[in-house]
Amino acid sequence: MATVTPNFNWPVPTSTDLVRDGATAIEALGDSIDASLVDLKGGTTGQVLSKTSGTDMDFTWVTTDDANAIQNSIVDAKGDLIAASANDTPARLAVGANGETLVADSSTSTGLRWTGQETVGKNAIYNSSLDVWQRGTSFNVTSDAYTADRWYAQRGGIATTVSQQSASLANFTYGIRVQRNSGNTFTTPIRLGQPLEITDAMRFQGKTVTLSFWAKAGANYSATSSALGVFLYSGTGSTDGNPFVSSYTGQATPINSTVTLTTSYQRFSVSVTLGSTVTQLTPAFSFTPVGTAGANDWFEVTGIQLEASAVATTYTRQNATIQGELAACQRYYRRFNAGGSSSYLGFGSAFSTTKITASFYTGTMRITPTTLDYNAINVADGVTGYASTAASLVAATSTPDVANVDFTVASGLTQYRPYFAQANGTTSYVGFSAEL
Repeated sequence: MATVTPNFNWPVPTSTDLVRDGATAIEALGDSIDASLVDLKGGTTGQVLSKTSGTDMDFTWVTTDDANAIQNSIVDAKGDLIAASANDTPARLAVGANGETLVADSSTSTGLRWTGQETVGKNAIYNSSLDVWQRGTSFNVTSDAYTADRWYAQRGGIATTVSQQSASLANFTYGIRVQRNSGNTFTTPIRLGQPLEITDAMRFQGKTVTLSFWAKAGANYSATSSALGVFLYSGTGSTDGNPFVSSYTGQATPINSTVTLTTSYQRFSVSVTLGSTVTQLTPAFSFTPVGTAGANDWFEVTGIQLEASAVATTYTRQNATIQGELAACQRYYRRFNAGGSSSYLGFGSAFSTTKITASFYTGTMRITPTTLDYNAINVADGVTGYASTAASLVAATSTPDVANVDFTVASGLTQYRPYFAQANGTTSYVGFSAEL
């Protein structure tokens, strides 16, 4: 009597079968083998067998590997990477540009992205965390003016307060507040921005850039829908400029957006791809008030970052330390403050009985200083001090490293004698600007 094989239960003859019974069993065996292996028929060159189901000997011919395996077709070019878009879901990450590095980014489909430099220097904004305030910490801006270092405020002659504020935010000590004065009824926009040099702007030519920042509003912030305008002005000129003073050549606004503020700090970001001919850039914020200003009609910003990236990356200062930020800012503005009520600020000699020329060693500024500001200066010879009645920058003999200043007194100087520009109190200073 026939028996069966242990794995597939194919019938086979036994040694005691009669010839006729054995032949029958052999025929049944052949039919069973033929039925079991039928899925192995067919197929074409290059195909492979794939399981159709969990049933034994259930196969099908396919042109590629199992659909659940990583296929050759998932990659398209040299340098492509295989990542994942979800659990058990492989996905292609296209190769990045030359010099880019791979970083984690939960906002992308693969959780990864290619990016440029992620270290100090990626941020083009000077004084981006508002640590440097050489000119003072509060300004009643009645005309366009630089306030915190490198930050320019504008509101067309209408009094606006710009001030340093404690940020009360992790990783940031200060923010800058732009406030419509209480009771003010003017509704012209208030702008705050930072004009960049061509050398800083040109590294973003043809690249996707992201402008990111933290911002919040006062309890009486009056802009419609609590909106804050976010701008990136661009130009194609060949000289450094300030679009708040005079429009750039070919001026455009590749970023012209709004964000909605609350009374708590939030981080916002806006991205855009710049044209290949951009040479000038100014990131800016704009507040368009309505009605009559309350006591807290203001916005604050800090942690401003402009970088070559499709998304906002971890914030870093442009320079590694606050000291580095100060040095970078002093390339544009340098103030000599009184170390004491009679400290010496500059050195020179008398050209007449009423005037000395004093030299100030500024370090290398962007250009030869173009403007001077000062307060409470005496001219002294170490014994006698004379109150200065006027001061003016001597542009003809100044350089980016040394600024010369004529100080005038009523009388009493000895011609050719050495004199000093001396502080006349703790609020004395002499400042030099090489700003855009």
